[in-house]
Order: sequence, then C-alpha cells, then structure tokens
Amino acid sequence: MSQIDREEGFDPKTGSHPPSLVDALVPCLTLIALLSLSYVLFGNDASSGPNQIALLFCGIVAAGIAYKNGLQWNGVRQAVVDGIAAALPAILILLAVGGLIGTWAMSGTIISMIYYGLKLLSPTYFYATTCIVCAVVAFSIGSSWTVAGTLGIGLMGVAANMGLSPAITAGAIISGAYFGDKASPLSDTVNLATATAGSDIYGHIRESLWTSVPALLLSSVVFALLGQAGEFDPTRALAMIDSKVAVSLWAFLPLVLVFLLSIGRFPPFVTIFAGAIAGAVVAVLHDPASVVAFAGTPDLPFGLALLKGTWAALANGFISSTGEKSIDLILSRGGMASMMNTVWLIITALAFGAVVEHAGMLKRLIDPLVARAKSVAGLIATVVGTSVVSNVITSDQYISVALPGKLFGASFADRGLAPVMLSRVVGDSATVTSPLVPWNSCGAYMAATLGIPTAAYAGFCFFNVLNPLLAIVFGLLGWRMVRTKATDARVTSPAPV
Repeated sequence: MSQIDREEGFDPKTGSHPPSLVDALVPCLTLIALLSLSYVLFGNDASSGPNQIALLFCGIVAAGIAYKNGLQWNGVRQAVVDGIAAALPAILILLAVGGLIGTWAMSGTIISMIYYGLKLLSPTYFYATTCIVCAVVAFSIGSSWTVAGTLGIGLMGVAANMGLSPAITAGAIISGAYFGDKASPLSDTVNLATATAGSDIYGHIRESLWTSVPALLLSSVVFALLGQAGEFDPTRALAMIDSKVAVSLWAFLPLVLVFLLSIGRFPPFVTIFAGAIAGAVVAVLHDPASVVAFAGTPDLPFGLALLKGTWAALANGFISSTGEKSIDLILSRGGMASMMNTVWLIITALAFGAVVEHAGMLKRLIDPLVARAKSVAGLIATVVGTSVVSNVITSDQYISVALPGKLFGASFADRGLAPVMLSRVVGDSATVTSPLVPWNSCGAYMAATLGIPTAAYAGFCFFNVLNPLLAIVFGLLGWRMVRTKATDARVTSPAPV
C-alpha cells in the first residue's frame, strides 16, 4: 500500500476509499431537492409514489458514488437487503394494523370508541385529554405504534364528529404516544438506547423524565389553549349512530385484549394481529348479518359467508353501507392492502439509508461535527442534530437510536459524562423526531394509521419538538449533567498536600 493510499484512508480489506465531503453531500442534497419538488408538484399525494421514486433514484446515485470509491456492488446490494430485512418486523406490524382497522370497523369497536368518546369528552379539553390519555397508555404498554393504531383511531373519529382539527388531534395522539415510547421500561427504543450507550434502563428512565415531563406538561397546556371553548351537544350525533349501527361495550373486548397482551410483553405483531382476529370474532358474534352482507355472496352457506366477510375485512378493509355519509366515511377503511403504499415508502427509504450508511457517507457528514463539539452543551446539541439528520437520511428510527451510541460514546466518556446522559439525549431526539419525517418508517406509519399526512400533523406534535429543545437547554444551563463515579471522585477528593 502506498503512502498516498494510506493518507487518503484506503481500506485494503474492501479495496475502497472513504467518501469525500462532496461524495457524502451529493445524494443527501439531491434527496432533499427531489422530495421538496415532489411536495410542490404532488402535494399530499407525494407519498403515494413520487417520494418513493425520489428515494430510489437517490439510492442509485449513492450506490454509484460508492462504486466509484471502490466498494463492490455485491456489498452494496447486501447492505440494502440487510437494511430492508431489519424493517420486516415493522412492515408486519403495519400490515397487522391494517387488518385490525378493517375488523374493528366491521365489529363496531371503532364506532363504539367514538360513541362513548362523544359522551365523555368535550371540545374544550379534547386535545389536552387526548395527549395525556395516550401518554399514560403508551407508558403502560411501551408502544407508540400500538397506541396510535388502537386508541388513536377512535380519537380521530371523535374529533371528526366534534368538528375538531384532525391535524391537531393527530399531533396530540403522537405527542402522548411518544412520551410513553421514550419513558417506558417496556419500550424497544428505550432498551435499544440503553444497550448501545451502556447505561442502566431504570437510571435512563429516571433521567429521561426530567426532560420528558416538562415537555409533556408544556404540550398539554398548548393543546388546552387550542381547545374550542363552549358546550358541545352530542345528542344528535349519538342518536344518528344509534339509528345506524349497533353499539355495545362488548365491542371493546379487542381493545382490552390488545392492552393485556401488550402489558404481558407479547411481540407487537402478535399483539396487534390478535386484536385484529378478536375484532373479526366480535363482528361475527355481535352483528353476523352485517358480516354476511359485506361478504356479498348470498349463495354461500352461512358459515362460509361469515368467514369470507371477515377475511375480506382483514385483507382489503371494511366498506360501511349504513346510508349515513359521515358514518360510512369513518368506517370504510382498513385492510392490509391499504398499507401497501406505506410499505413501498419504507422499503425505498431504507434502501437509500442502507447505501448511505454502508458507503460511510453519514459518518463522513457527522465526524466533523463531533470534532468541533468542544463543550458539553455543544456535544449534546451535536447528538441532537445527528439524531435528527439520521432520521431524515436513514429513514429508520432504530438506526438513529443506535448510531449515536457508536459515534459519541467515547466523547461523552472523555468529558466525564455518564452513559445515561448519552442514552437520555438519544431518547430526547432520535426517538421523538422520527414521526416528523414523512419518509421515515415512523412518519409513514403514523400518516397511514391516522389518515393525516405527516406534513399536516408535524407542526402540532409539540412534545416531539419541545423534547429535543429541552435537551439542548439542559445542556446549556448545565442541569442534570450526570457524571461518572470516577469523575465525581476526582472532583470531590481533596487536593494532595
């Protein structure tokens, strides 16, 4: 190996050179430009194909640069395969949620949640209540996706009947759900953040609450201010629902099952798919005539017609035909097929992110930032910025949670900061900003599940915006800067005489 190769960082194992700054910037800037143009040209339909084309094109650009630098195509292809494979659990969960929505629409679970929500909630405090309830439930079960895919669906329906903003409602749901996702010992992102940073999970949660609770309280205050003052009379809406569909407390059984399985630490896919099957069973027991009618094949034996109806709801969603437009609009939805566009988005986004990471482009962009972070506050701000950029570029929450642990562990240790500091800042940034990116797997999931484009709800996810800002503020003020024991000993021990 020549001296020039050594100076340029030539890797004899791969036969490649590291990317230059220009190499790293070209695919990322191209992606930003194309995605921006996509939203200009297609608006809210940008995620229905145009964004996927942009991501795929930029992935090819990044692969071309990687090949130019000496990386072999087989290695790039394997990185893409591995990146997409890592997302298969999320894709299966997404499909299960589609099936759940279809059977819950058929079984009356969704309309029952709306019915009793209209009785109990008021527009004055609806947004704030939504945020707090979702936070409590998400903390209990440790899953933002499960909360959005179950409670979130019902709350969106309540908001629609009250004439409230669907975008603000989605923001309140996501704000509460992600409080629980980053503060619960049952959360997979909490466990991932602590594992990569080398911190204790309960110490992490204790420190995380210092930034999470103020962010949640501030968000709740803002949501309360956004509430529509005045009395809401649900009598007409309740009478309309009573006249068109059968509402029953039994319809809540699938919801109860999902929460019990979540608390029991069953895998998310198993939990949600079990909830979908439970919805189908409740539909058959509660209103078999509607299931048979939805099957649309009167010549079939009764049992086979029931099977076909529930099967169709799982696969393609439920189509309501009550004759009341507002009810039919809410209940005609779901099915695994409805999630395929989002699956397409996730696959192309992760393919791009895998190439960028494999080619060392993301590391090339971040390394100069790490080197320039001289103070503790600057280091924390750099972690926050890196997490946000990673969510944008890699399109994957898990990469964005795990990456800072690899990049910043030594820097935190050099400054005497305990590992729990790193895991807390990662949770304050990487976890909560993932649903704010339309092509991130979390942003795509929330948009598909709640039926609101990411660009529409992102500005109302107050918790998700405030939490990383509070992490930076704490760093600037020197609050809750947990030091390692060795550092504490050096600071507090008397000077030698």
